[in-house]
Amino acid sequence: MTNRETKNLEFKSEVSKTYLKTVSAYANYCDGEIYFGVDDNGKAVGLKNPRSDALDIENQINGNLKPVPNFSIEIDDKLNIIKLHVSHGIHKPYLFNGKAYKRSDSSTVEIDRLEYNRLILEGLNEDFEALPSRREDLHFTFLELKLKERLGITELNKDILKTLNLYSDKVGYNIAAELLSDNNSYPSIEIIHFGSNINEIIEHVIFTNTSNVEQFDKVISMFDRIYKYEGINNAQREIIELIPSKALREALANAIVHRVWDIKTSIKISMFQDRAEIVSPGGLPIGISDKEYLNGQLSILRNPIVGNVFFRLGYIEKFGTGIRRIMSTYKKSYTKPEFRFFENSIIVILPLLSESLSLFSKDESIVFNILNNSQSFKRKEIEEMTDFNKDKVIRLLNKLMSKNIIERVGMGPEAKYTKK
Repeated sequence: MTNRETKNLEFKSEVSKTYLKTVSAYANYCDGEIYFGVDDNGKAVGLKNPRSDALDIENQINGNLKPVPNFSIEIDDKLNIIKLHVSHGIHKPYLFNGKAYKRSDSSTVEIDRLEYNRLILEGLNEDFEALPSRREDLHFTFLELKLKERLGITELNKDILKTLNLYSDKVGYNIAAELLSDNNSYPSIEIIHFGSNINEIIEHVIFTNTSNVEQFDKVISMFDRIYKYEGINNAQREIIELIPSKALREALANAIVHRVWDIKTSIKISMFQDRAEIVSPGGLPIGISDKEYLNGQLSILRNPIVGNVFFRLGYIEKFGTGIRRIMSTYKKSYTKPEFRFFENSIIVILPLLSESLSLFSKDESIVFNILNNSQSFKRKEIEEMTDFNKDKVIRLLNKLMSKNIIERVGMGPEAKYTKK
């Protein structure tokens, strides 16, 4: 048995109704378990009457949770403990005493009004972008221009808007329509172009009251100006990309299509001399782990209507392949993209391409060359091959990991290091 509580595991030394908050949290967001008869350190202390307690747990859940989630109870007669498993449900929100809860690391907290409204939409199987727009005076000059270019339409009329799920006779325009309109009032994109350090700001641009489609094009143009230049190779002029344009387009499209629009903040883009960072509001969709997201195993669009328009315009190619496409553009580069996940945001870091070891120090290059033949080695083995002492090898390995060049597999002395 594990000796610590996690987001999906809670310990209770006895049965008291406080655990019902955690039942609400698991049903609203993720499968989880509660062990009764186990102390905070994960040690089994046992219950005096586990079978009677199990009946109490069943009655308490049935009598206090609305609606009642799916759950199962297992009794361990050897340890006199109870294992309660609660399944992530679809009939959200699941309330205890009229309140909904979620897990924050290993604790359970009440959700705020914004999160509560999201649960209601999920319970109704609706998306925020599909809600009716408060505005009916929407114009689509830029979207129409792009649809004419890409799809060959003659005009953007109500029939095409209906086909794109942006308009219906029953509710009129939806929020997705407003996001794509010329008079979009939702938080947009903010860009800061830095100089040699964060105190030197070369440009600060905020795109407001414009279609998400136009914002996308303007950001791409700005990136082309900063991260592209014309060079000469074998007497031939060619365009040199410091950051792959395909990676940028995928990352930016993902930020727009997958972001949470009910958070009143912009997509923030930071342009540095050695990298670009894109911060998208909203963490991973419920039910997707960071590994599943990175591997493209699951694709859950937060904004399928906007996503479909971006797909038709050719801004995204195939749903669920964005991360793999970004990684493929860095296949020959020693620098690699980095993805960081937080509860309320996702950060994509796109470094400058580097097909040489010029970004490394001499000692870093020595360690990297050992790992560059697709083999993995323990720290001790690298010490023996380089004659560097333990502290130096640890320092060099940490530097290479911070540059997202290598990764560690496992923990402790048996951990191995390998090239990404």
